[in-house]
Amino acid sequence: MKTEQKNTQQLRVVIVGHVDHGKSTLIGRLLYDTDSLPEGKYEELQAICKRRGTDALEWSFVLDSFQAERDQAITIDTTQIWFSTDQRDYVIIDAPGHREFLKNMVSGAAAADAAILVVDATEGVREQTKRHAYLLSLLGLRQVAVVINKMDMVKHSTETFAEVSKQVDEYLSSIGIRPSFIVPISARNGDMISVRGDNLDWYRGKSLVDVLDAFEVESPPLSRALRFPVQDVYRYGERRIIVGRIETGILRTGDTLLFSPTNEQAVVTSIETWPEDPDKVEAHAGESVGITLDERIFVERGHFGSHTQNPPMLSNVFRANIFWLSSNPLKVGNSYKIRYGTHEAMVTVQSIDRVINTNDLAQTEKAGEVGRNAVGEVTLRARDLLPIDPYTDNARTGRVVLYDGYDIAGGGTVNMEGYPDQRSARAPKSENIYKVEHLLSHDVRARSMGHRGGTFWFTGLSGAGKSTLAMAVEKSLFEKGYHTYVLDGDNVRHGLNADLGFSPKDRAENIRRIGEVAALMADAGLIVITAFISPYRADRNRARAASPERFHEIHVQADLQTCEGRDPKGLYKKARSGQIADFTGIDSPYEAPENPEMVVDTQHNDVETCVEQILRYVEQQVALSAATSASGTGEEKAIAS
Repeated sequence: MKTEQKNTQQLRVVIVGHVDHGKSTLIGRLLYDTDSLPEGKYEELQAICKRRGTDALEWSFVLDSFQAERDQAITIDTTQIWFSTDQRDYVIIDAPGHREFLKNMVSGAAAADAAILVVDATEGVREQTKRHAYLLSLLGLRQVAVVINKMDMVKHSTETFAEVSKQVDEYLSSIGIRPSFIVPISARNGDMISVRGDNLDWYRGKSLVDVLDAFEVESPPLSRALRFPVQDVYRYGERRIIVGRIETGILRTGDTLLFSPTNEQAVVTSIETWPEDPDKVEAHAGESVGITLDERIFVERGHFGSHTQNPPMLSNVFRANIFWLSSNPLKVGNSYKIRYGTHEAMVTVQSIDRVINTNDLAQTEKAGEVGRNAVGEVTLRARDLLPIDPYTDNARTGRVVLYDGYDIAGGGTVNMEGYPDQRSARAPKSENIYKVEHLLSHDVRARSMGHRGGTFWFTGLSGAGKSTLAMAVEKSLFEKGYHTYVLDGDNVRHGLNADLGFSPKDRAENIRRIGEVAALMADAGLIVITAFISPYRADRNRARAASPERFHEIHVQADLQTCEGRDPKGLYKKARSGQIADFTGIDSPYEAPENPEMVVDTQHNDVETCVEQILRYVEQQVALSAATSASGTGEEKAIAS
């Protein structure tokens, strides 16, 4: 037994693979061969095998912590065990291969720096081999080695090793993993574990221990943007100490921190550690610390501290690639608790954009549900804004776990492709600005014009017919004596919004500007008709907020296939060929209205019918009430005089 650690560099390795392919046997033998078994464990193992009447040592018994595991002959819990080689220390995570216990495998793999995928030489790549490998890919593990176990069962055949290696390499390559090593071993006999042995002398590569020592320990992510998820707030008299683990970046006294999602800021006045270190002025990624601030701002568990530069995104909608584990399928409309870092929130499944079968990688677009052990590319929506890091920006905070009640239901990674950062839309830029009240009220303007003003916001996919209907409705209203004007998406981008592109951020700013302009025009008494795709609900809600009592959302409805078939401007064809990026409906999302004031179905109705429906609705909404149309109010007389 080793009584002291040889160095402080530690690597966390997860062992995965199909049930009965020999993971526990491998780990038991690895511990024995590296002299890492606890004192008396080898003798205990001999006694167990003798009682069970087995001649050969069953190395898998080393990890069997529960009698139930021995009775079932499968490992049912994730086991962590420490051992060391001459190079460094390790934490081995034994993740169960049985499909019933994939939840433990997810938690084990999420904490690992590298992975060993175990494949039985007699069986090759199996169902769980593929699922576990896909999970490694989904969780972002890139240091992956493969061991082809039970080579003694195939008489150490070079042909079998080559055949199974090819199977493994082809599947891993198809999901974006390039194995660092593929090693033939016999875990039971100890061949190619720590010593090479004589049976596999044809293999010239590294032994498993050499492979482990070749893995790199990930350097602390100091160069990334600061992320300080708040774990708790301690109170000592008048002092408030905000505690948590720094996931990425560096935190120093004197730094101005921005806390998300509240957008409150304060300066770090001290860094607290236990035991105390009065000279502590800097903390790095991986450290758990407390901080005090110069102001008593509102901070609670789940908030993310960052520098004011490069904060997390804020959004109430995002996409995620989710490996689903629950026996109850994930469905559109279902709500789940999501957890990442220390943050928790309730989210609702807005859409299931794609389902991937992890066995054969077959994909189903716009599926109705995600079944157990499948991967779903889904869009999730929360009621409030959440601090979000896409996984590609920050692996430490871009992984999420979904809970159905108290049970882990799924896990995966976040991406914000196609969605804007809503922080910029909420941050006020102007200061010392004071609102000036008009002397003319909206009612006075309405009586003068003979109708009320209003914003009638047409939203829908490109090709749904928004501009066609808007122009026809404007013409009909004008001929009836109404004061009206159309703000069309293409027309506005020639002038007011000529500086904006079609990125998610620019789309959001485009709609923000139009919402404000439309609100001013409606307040002046005009009937404003807007024709914009306006793909994000959050942006349309912000446009509504500019003039809530006069805003009417009209969904010009036609499905993608119909709109693409019309393709009046040839844009879908260009988007499909890659000439246009971020095109709504193709590679950028469209969020249909949930509760619009009106739905106009252009897929099944002709233009004349749709125009007539809209005209009736608009005239009802802008008509003057008897009280408003009554003459001679004191307000009008005062203005006239």
